[in-house]
Amino acid sequence: MNPTSPAQLRQWIAQGQWPGPTSGVLDDYQQANLAVVPADYAYDFLLFCTRNPKSCPVIAVTEPGNPFVGGIDLRCMLARYRVWEYGELVEEPCDLLQRWPGDAVAFLLGCSHTFDAPLRRAGIPVAATAPAVYVTDRLCEPAGRLSGPLVVSMRPVAAAKVARAVEVTARYPTGHGAPVHIGDPAQLGIADLAKPDFGVLPPMAPGAVPVFWACGVTPQLVLPKLKAPYVFTHYAGHMLVMDERVDEM
Repeated sequence: MNPTSPAQLRQWIAQGQWPGPTSGVLDDYQQANLAVVPADYAYDFLLFCTRNPKSCPVIAVTEPGNPFVGGIDLRCMLARYRVWEYGELVEEPCDLLQRWPGDAVAFLLGCSHTFDAPLRRAGIPVAATAPAVYVTDRLCEPAGRLSGPLVVSMRPVAAAKVARAVEVTARYPTGHGAPVHIGDPAQLGIADLAKPDFGVLPPMAPGAVPVFWACGVTPQLVLPKLKAPYVFTHYAGHMLVMDERVDEM
């Protein structure tokens, strides 16, 4: 199945006809991570995003109880979700239609799939699968009740093209912008590049350099620590595909 537009893809997802990830789908459209918290916790998370804009570039924030951004229903137009209750992961459902509380505030955050197509056009190959994701030993800037480690995604880049990759991705703050680290993974506390915390290590061509970008999985490690009655997020790799093209953002 090859959707011709984000609206068609979201409709297929809402109808249960698209169960998989969104990496490599509809290049040049903005993809977004989702985080949903009770209104009592929303300011802390907004402050956390403001202090950590590379990890959590804010695209939209809803009013309490409102599950829509424009005509997009955030309860059913992502292919898979994660649900925490009082800090414990309890479910990974395909929709949130029966779960959305009246005080829920949703955040849409930028995603690195957004700059994959610009990288490819710049002559930098990017795998169609989700990138390898690692939890680092660097700490995010704390905010209110929120603190935790920086999470990064990694894409291997030919040494001669690393500067070009930095230049291209810096143009897309809603894709996490420029890399946070280039080269030795041990400097991020990553002991074994072959063992990502999420995803699969892509092929590393001879002479390739690991390049690391801040990653939207960061909130999934930070938000459960709130021990809030509920926290909802997207399931890793299963993003919201928006109608805006990346160069419009």
